Amino acid sequence: MYDPLHDNSPGTNEPYPDSYWASMSGIAPKDDGPIIGEHQVDVAIIGAGYTGLSCAYHLASEHGINACVLEANQSAWGCSGRNAGFILKSSGRKSFTQMQAQWGEEVMRGIYNEMAAGAETVNELIDKGIDCEQQTPGYIKVAHKPKKLKELIALAKLQQEMFNYDVEVLSKNEVREQFMDDQNAHGAIRYQDGFGLNPLKLAWGYHKLAREAGAKIHTGSPVTKFSTYRNGYQLTTPQGIVYAKKVVMATNGYTPKGFHPLVSNRTLPVLSQIIVTEPLSEQQIQACNFLTSNVVMDTRALKYYYRKLPDNRILFGGRGAITGKAAEDPFYAQRLLKVLKTSFPSLQNLSYQYAWSGWICMSLDDIPHIHHNPEQDIFYAMGYCGAGVSFSAQAGKRLAQKVAGQKMADLPIFSRHLPKFPFAPLRRVGQWGYFQYGQVKDKYF
Repeated sequence: MYDPLHDNSPGTNEPYPDSYWASMSGIAPKDDGPIIGEHQVDVAIIGAGYTGLSCAYHLASEHGINACVLEANQSAWGCSGRNAGFILKSSGRKSFTQMQAQWGEEVMRGIYNEMAAGAETVNELIDKGIDCEQQTPGYIKVAHKPKKLKELIALAKLQQEMFNYDVEVLSKNEVREQFMDDQNAHGAIRYQDGFGLNPLKLAWGYHKLAREAGAKIHTGSPVTKFSTYRNGYQLTTPQGIVYAKKVVMATNGYTPKGFHPLVSNRTLPVLSQIIVTEPLSEQQIQACNFLTSNVVMDTRALKYYYRKLPDNRILFGGRGAITGKAAEDPFYAQRLLKVLKTSFPSLQNLSYQYAWSGWICMSLDDIPHIHHNPEQDIFYAMGYCGAGVSFSAQAGKRLAQKVAGQKMADLPIFSRHLPKFPFAPLRRVGQWGYFQYGQVKDKYF
């Protein structure tokens, strides 16, 4: 599998992975094909995932700028078409209490409002006619140990006081009787506004909106060379060259090795693994009392997450392999199935029908960054830390505003460059160490 820390290119016109989403979503929307010959544009966007497509749409619809999107493979070929489809008011891994301690309450509230706006941006785009199989609203965060429920209750109280957030506290019995009989759930908190959807169909919806607004989307067009040219940039692809005054990098966890000095050694791509089971029978659903289609995540350091899909399959996800070379090893999918069965012992005969993985993008400071280098007129948004399905649409919108010359609020996600990883060549060693620590922490603490 393509590994961004080792490979200089994600390929050219590669097909979608054999995922549940690719198998169930139908025919991909029309695009503008590979870039052929020489083209001059005002803005080139590299990457046709959520961020790049949202940026292209908002540039065209709100600023009258028709951008050229260059995608190596297919729209949403990367994480935008491989994730679990959770829409949440969050991004990054830094808690709001940590933000408050580091930057003060005003900044913390500003970042919260931006995360909340991300979910609203997704809803606004869906309301333009995107059919992405939205499920019943609700996000359940379960305590995987009894003592973790106290932490969740404290979090709920904090969010109720800080943000007037509607958070419900659920006992162990309430979770198991009203939602799902998860034997690893020792209580939970439930938010009213998270929901699940088909992430590939969502991205294809952004794709259609962007093209209808005037953007060009060229698939099968990896940027093999990125260099300065006169007052702008020359982007070389296998069959053409694009000359652009401004460039947006929207490649996130799929950014190739050594792609551009501006982002080198500033991200850590981490594999997330997902399985989707065969459909559950009515007897199986009753046996595990799986009543809800809310999205679910636990309190582990190495988190597991799941949801019941519209066709009664279970999607279950967690960490995957450390390197792309090991990504296809069935060990990781089988491990997820084993954990799923500890939650629902009545499903011991259940098998998975789909298994795939994808790269999420970690930042050193655990928050996303939407950055503009004014000296070079290069822009990027990266570092969603595995929670970017909703915020990436907002990031694309903010990138469009930056490209158009608008000023952003004075928040770290807008004003600061992604920090570099110390000892960057050893990032994977550090990741391995964190996984070992996480296993111990989740089991004993």
